[in-house]
Amino acid sequence: MGLILNIETATTVCSVSLAKDGLLLALKEQDGDYSHAENLTLFIEHVVKEAGVKLSDIDAVAISKGPGSYTGLRIGVSAAKGLCYALNKPLIAVDTLQYLSLSVSRVDARVGLFCPMFDARRMEVYCAIYDSLNNLIRPTAAEIIDENSFSDLLDKNTVFFFGNGAEKCMSMFSKNKNAVFIKDIVPSAEGMIALSENSYKLGQFENVAYFEPFYLKDFIAGKKKKEVL
Repeated sequence: MGLILNIETATTVCSVSLAKDGLLLALKEQDGDYSHAENLTLFIEHVVKEAGVKLSDIDAVAISKGPGSYTGLRIGVSAAKGLCYALNKPLIAVDTLQYLSLSVSRVDARVGLFCPMFDARRMEVYCAIYDSLNNLIRPTAAEIIDENSFSDLLDKNTVFFFGNGAEKCMSMFSKNKNAVFIKDIVPSAEGMIALSENSYKLGQFENVAYFEPFYLKDFIAGKKKKEVL
């Protein structure tokens, strides 16, 4: 059993949780802008203090590996690696879409498929499909959404869409009774706990030196904006 620090920076949410044996001890998060560089260290200090432990007491650091914001992922992974090197602790990588799907399926008793989505600009999203047991049905991909997207799945299944990329699908699938949209689902380091604890028990750790976030798409430089995907 482990004391695990979980870090989520894949989207506009900056979130940090501390969990012991799979149970939440402390959580600090903020959504609304890309202020991860300013907030992440402070949030880490906050959860450690709130839990009444020292940073050196943690057994592992878990990072939400993406897909998501290029800049956000770089900041989160850099912080996680720095902690692992400094404290000589193992690194755990948690698939962002998978834990988001698990978080929803655990509290939604309806039967169907679960499709977490992140906005990738224009009509493109990062998405994957999971069943109610969190088994991967369709792997993570960058999908350009049109009226025929997911038609093979929607013909025979109820599909739950959620995440900040789901909004752009609503008008496309509004007439399909099998398309169900769940609002206000955002990434949180609290949702990472079950998967990071399981990885810790199984000894599923990353190579700290060579681990890279799951960007999914190559970084393309452009005009300076608040966020870079």
